[in-house]
Amino acid sequence: MEALGENLETMPRVPLAESHVAALHRIGTECSYAAGEIVLEAGDPMDRFVYVLEGEIEVVDPWSRERLMDSSLGPTQFMGEIGFLNAGANILPMRAAKPTRTLEVPRLAMLELMARVPELSDHVIRVFSARRRRQFELNNSAVKLIGADQDAAVQKVEQFLSRNRIPFQSLDLDGSDSASIAACTLAENRPGVILGKDRVLDDPTPRKVAQYLHLDLDVCRETLYDVLIVGGGPAGVAAAVYAGSEGLCALAIEDTAIGGQAGTSSRIENYMGFPTGISGADLVYRGQIQAMKFGTRFAMPRTVEALVRRDDGTFCARLDDGDEVCAKAVLVATGVQYRRLPIDRLEELEGAGVFYAATDMEARFCRNTEAVVIGGGNSAGQAAMYLSRTAKHVHVVVRGDSLAASMSNYLTRRLEADPGITIHYNTQVTALKGDGHLEGVSFDGPGGTHDMATRALFVMIGAAPNTQWLSGLVGTDAKGFVKTGAEVGRETPYETGTDGIFAVGDVRSGSVKRVASAVGEGSVVVSRIWDYVDRLPAPASAV
Repeated sequence: MEALGENLETMPRVPLAESHVAALHRIGTECSYAAGEIVLEAGDPMDRFVYVLEGEIEVVDPWSRERLMDSSLGPTQFMGEIGFLNAGANILPMRAAKPTRTLEVPRLAMLELMARVPELSDHVIRVFSARRRRQFELNNSAVKLIGADQDAAVQKVEQFLSRNRIPFQSLDLDGSDSASIAACTLAENRPGVILGKDRVLDDPTPRKVAQYLHLDLDVCRETLYDVLIVGGGPAGVAAAVYAGSEGLCALAIEDTAIGGQAGTSSRIENYMGFPTGISGADLVYRGQIQAMKFGTRFAMPRTVEALVRRDDGTFCARLDDGDEVCAKAVLVATGVQYRRLPIDRLEELEGAGVFYAATDMEARFCRNTEAVVIGGGNSAGQAAMYLSRTAKHVHVVVRGDSLAASMSNYLTRRLEADPGITIHYNTQVTALKGDGHLEGVSFDGPGGTHDMATRALFVMIGAAPNTQWLSGLVGTDAKGFVKTGAEVGRETPYETGTDGIFAVGDVRSGSVKRVASAVGEGSVVVSRIWDYVDRLPAPASAV
């Protein structure tokens, strides 16, 4: 299956071309560091591109402050990883191992250079992506999670980091290695999140960790974006790529993780160009990197709670915590979310055995237990296939008597042929059991009601549109999906009935609920947004 980033261990080392280094000299500044001096601390923003001219830069363990890896950076190499594109935080401390001289270019100037020189951009992004992959695989990070399997709040942080491909280290409360013992002592032997060397996060949330990692952007009230993209699924990220490439000043806001619902799919095999399959998260993450390369910014996890239209025709979105961001146009790409089951105690057990995604993180909680997947769509089928690798057995619960109308044929045939999967037709889950963590469920099916012990329930049913935040500015159908195109008297299928508001992807009434379709819509709509923004009168000059 396709994965993001090459293997750093086997990737050949290729220095930058002489012409590229000369270009860096024209816009950069030479800096010097003494042996032992920190070049960039964990948590510091990656606000500059650092190219090594002389000396050596090593990676530092944020706890022991000792050298973390055998490998280091020497002349002709450069610091950084993929978070540089979005002004993210440095994940591990970097230190001069000997007297070192560097050439340093401000981030924005470097991005402008990369936009003008695609060969340089390709080289840098290739290395950055490989480093992020290596960090993620080795769990090298200044972010440490303790007891995620025992605490719902820590588990939500782990889900956020994992789904956004952000390196972190997960430790068990009862771990016997030195790192686990030291971390648990610092956290007073309770589940928690540690940032850097010794900062224990009070009441950990994804938002707090995102702020540390500079993923939750400081919203500037003075910035008027050309387009605000609400939603980071396939449609929103595709629009972010094309908006950036067309020169639009764009901001994409996502409330959970880049990838949206598609990001929870562990394996997509029917997307053109990936014959061996690709995870939904990797597919959309590739798009996010492209969008950031073109200058589109991403803010997460932030939620748009309301939208207003000002007298001058521009739009302002009110975010959680009262922040506000304004734009000339708005693209609605919020997709859909799985519906909650009408079962007692469901919300209480979310994150404690009840899940809405089936990725690597959730799969590890399925070891040595029966896993139950509720749903008859492709997402449910992909989850069942993926979870069958780790769970004792997977039970797919389907309310109807067939999968033909809701699941791709190739996936249905695989489920039926897999001895590790049982499909229960005409069946519903009626009750949840467990104190603090899911311990079992009750089924109601053709054979009556019976109980099953399980510690992992995956809910993947139905689809409710995320449109409440639109504050009535656009028309919606009876189910809440946004009306567009001919239905509201518009020429193109992605225009809503309100000038300046567009909609693409699953949130749009009548759309085809497929990843490829969402990507296509997000790509095509940008030309219409450009036309709209270009026709707007120039803002009045400040007095």
